[in-house]
Amino acid sequence: MKSYQKRAVYRARLYLQRGAKIMRLLFVVLLVASTLLGRVPSVFAATVRFAPLPMENKETVLSRFRPLTEFLAQRLQIDIEYVYADDYAELLENFRKSKVDIAYLGPLPYVELRAAYAEAEPLVFFKESSNAVTYTCALVTFPGNDFDVRHGRYQKIALTQPLSTCGYLSTNGLLRNSNNSLEDNNYRYVGTHDEVALSVIRGEFAAGGLKTAVARKYAHLGLFVLMETPPLPAFALIVNTRTMPPDLIAAIKEALLELDLTHSGQGQQIPWNDVIGNGIVEAHDSDYQVIRDLLGSARIQQKGNF
Repeated sequence: MKSYQKRAVYRARLYLQRGAKIMRLLFVVLLVASTLLGRVPSVFAATVRFAPLPMENKETVLSRFRPLTEFLAQRLQIDIEYVYADDYAELLENFRKSKVDIAYLGPLPYVELRAAYAEAEPLVFFKESSNAVTYTCALVTFPGNDFDVRHGRYQKIALTQPLSTCGYLSTNGLLRNSNNSLEDNNYRYVGTHDEVALSVIRGEFAAGGLKTAVARKYAHLGLFVLMETPPLPAFALIVNTRTMPPDLIAAIKEALLELDLTHSGQGQQIPWNDVIGNGIVEAHDSDYQVIRDLLGSARIQQKGNF
């Protein structure tokens, strides 16, 4: 081989070696960047269908949960699809029909669901603003509504929904503590907790039953709490073990519990709000025994009596 040919071969090999080094370096840079941006390929292929409890109007509910679902989608590289139901009964029916993978439920809806569908399993609780893993329901009224909790009969009482913990179950329990009951009065389901508060303030109902934390939002308008229930289990994420693989369930739980640890540390990973802003703890089915005891053999009426 002549000298100029040897030099050409040498230069070609040099270019190839340099090119290989550049490609390796570029691969490392892209891999690090994708990891930092959370864009590593997911091992979970399926879309997760999430159903929030319809406590308020659709837009408000979805806006409150979007930071949580966006965090999980980015952290685990999964797609999360919202399945919105107009009422509690529709949500639970969708869960039982395997149309929902994860739901945000209060204690009574979960207990009712679990009784009919053993594959429902509580994953985590969301702490209340009091930093407790409990909340209370309240019986409220408004000045001038002339509500008599002990001796009043045939008074109009607003309730949320039949499967709402703060609906028939809690409100009737509070009235019974005063030797009264819903069946001795006129009650109607009006939908959301906010609508209960507003309908009482407007004077359309003499009193109402709703979540205490929601009632306090309207205290500045004059709405006041007459009675409160004992502490009840907080709202929770409930997973469908029939439709979700165990490794995905474990990954979601791990991500959420780690997220709680970062809440008081350096830097928040997601914007916090009144749904997810007070901390997250692990949940178990045994935590709901207080609701099962309260429910007992009581029959919750599915429609109002006027």
